[in-house]
Amino acid sequence: MMLNIAVFYSCLATGFGSYFLWKPDCRQLGLQSCVITSNCTDNLEVVSRRDTPTPPGWGPSKVGIAQDHHVDVPILNVTLILSSDASILEVRGTRLRVVDRQTNGSLCLQLSYRLHRQLNDSNHWTFSFPGLVVEAAHTYLMSAFHLPLPDVGEYAVTTQVTIPGCGHHIIRNSQMCLENGSLWDPRITTGLSMARNQILSVVVAFEADRHSSIYQVSVQNHRLHLSENVSKEKTTSLNVTFCLDMSQLLKCELLITIKPFFTQCMKEGCRPEHMSVDYCSHFPTRSPMIKGAVVLIFVAVCFTLLWTASHKADPSLPPPTTDPPPQHFQVRERKKVLILYSLDHPLYKNIILKFAAFLKAQCGTEVILDLLDSANLATLGTVQWLEWQRERMENSSDQILLLCSKGVQAKWRAMCGGQGGPVLLREDLLSPWGDTLTPALGLVVPGLLRRASFNKYAVAYFDGIGSPEDVPRPFNVTLRYNLMGQFEELFFRILDAEKQGPGRLRRIPGLAEGDYHLFPAGRALMEACERFREYQRKNPRWFEEQLVEDFDINC
Repeated sequence: MMLNIAVFYSCLATGFGSYFLWKPDCRQLGLQSCVITSNCTDNLEVVSRRDTPTPPGWGPSKVGIAQDHHVDVPILNVTLILSSDASILEVRGTRLRVVDRQTNGSLCLQLSYRLHRQLNDSNHWTFSFPGLVVEAAHTYLMSAFHLPLPDVGEYAVTTQVTIPGCGHHIIRNSQMCLENGSLWDPRITTGLSMARNQILSVVVAFEADRHSSIYQVSVQNHRLHLSENVSKEKTTSLNVTFCLDMSQLLKCELLITIKPFFTQCMKEGCRPEHMSVDYCSHFPTRSPMIKGAVVLIFVAVCFTLLWTASHKADPSLPPPTTDPPPQHFQVRERKKVLILYSLDHPLYKNIILKFAAFLKAQCGTEVILDLLDSANLATLGTVQWLEWQRERMENSSDQILLLCSKGVQAKWRAMCGGQGGPVLLREDLLSPWGDTLTPALGLVVPGLLRRASFNKYAVAYFDGIGSPEDVPRPFNVTLRYNLMGQFEELFFRILDAEKQGPGRLRRIPGLAEGDYHLFPAGRALMEACERFREYQRKNPRWFEEQLVEDFDINC
């Protein structure tokens, strides 16, 4: 016989977003004084007895969806089975606890009852907990045990259930997944046309989803990248037109990308849709143009060779002033870089992490970053950790890199006695270490007064995110780099090597502004920067909104 339990139209425990949809029903043959509560206390009775009841067992757990206030939500059905031996008559109740592994929130139910006979008509007792509202792609740890607790032996059973993600054929129909774009089918189509002035028009048409109003449409061909935002307003069929200069197209393939902005995936980034178009197959008349260009290039090369030969023996002509040919530079020594920055915004924090990953993956650099060293920070504390890193840097050829932003300049001015007192940002309050930049500046700036330490410090800012005005005044004595346009120069500085010299120009593939994003780590960094630049354009007062005005400095 089933004991259908369910509960409560509100959350049963702090920090746990799940709850049961249906009302409890304690009526069951052979069950006395059934009471269901969600108030699970830690004052559990422990008894001493030889024949302890066998722990409960798990029945099959099933995942589905159900309606809660006319909204489809994912649910989990949980079943407990009681062994029907003689010891079951000693049981006074059963407790079930469910923990969300992602949020660490928990839900607890306690069943208080007595059984007045060993068996029921079905030869076993089954407790069913249907309709537990869960979240897609979350993992839940469940444990159950009988009351009172025995003083010997195992008393609890546990199991773990992972809810499928929004790609599952059942879960994708829930409201949360629908708002995440689980059923969005853009049905992308393209139209191509060529003007006489060699301008290629690309029309991108697609279907919008009712849960997203804004879309970013982009077209990419090698280093050429154009994008435009479009709003669906009152229509569901959208289109965007791009005009491309054929002379800038180095490949036949155009990559079309449509990125939606759904409510549920705003912070993590929504899944974009892609489509490739081979425009060369639409315009075969390009082949005579290419042949003509090849002939012109061949004639130009021949003319250049003849001109060079005719002037080679003339001593009166000045020597040529061409740049030296580039040479590939091999990185042999693994360097360390300590990155100092201000936690201006969650999107800027993401840029810092992507930049650190780029330094590791693409440059082979060892990165020292507070976000990546929580164990040592927890052991030493912020100031001691910074002092430890500074001492390690002093006895090596490694670099300290300050990434400047609005927060860096504001915190520096506050240190110098600026009006308004200390500066604290929202991300500083959320960080377990608080503001690490202010104590770092206090430790680093004295080193700038020693000329021998100049080469140990480098200053940089991300183009369109920071600016030269964000650099604190003491750091004007060292070089400043605009990222990512001058990243290659910055990396040669980190390596303590010269990029240019007599008769040579050194290059490191994959680090220049034009090709760093062609690699996975560089592409992730570029997308993080573009996301924050777009946010800044839409929110010009974003920095003021991040400032925390009223706070206790001792907290």
